[in-house]
Amino acid sequence: MHLARAGAEPKDAEDAIVTLVDQGYLDDARFVRVFVQDKRELEDWGSDRIRQGLLARGVDPDLVADALAGQGADGEMERALSLLRRRFPSLAPDRRERERALGVLLRKGYDSDLALEAITIHTGL
Repeated sequence: MHLARAGAEPKDAEDAIVTLVDQGYLDDARFVRVFVQDKRELEDWGSDRIRQGLLARGVDPDLVADALAGQGADGEMERALSLLRRRFPSLAPDRRERERALGVLLRKGYDSDLALEAITIHTGL
């Protein structure tokens, strides 16, 4: 905890956290909603990468699961296709180009099955 490293007494740190929560400044659910929205819209992240990012920040796994459950597979597919259209407007059906596209989707955190399906849809194969 940052306050403990800064030399705050444990009781004072706990009191500060309670006050921040009571006043609405510390809200994990809000943080998760904003994080998910920002990463989807600004960074083109898929659900897998968002989940990893939130868990690495110490967010409760139940909050993460709830936030991602509302996104739906159709929305995830549309975001993957949108990313492909921007990054690979004329994706050739050759293996090398498809592997590059797959790499982009996987690094962005899209599920491998969804990524392969999106590439197939995008190339029209």
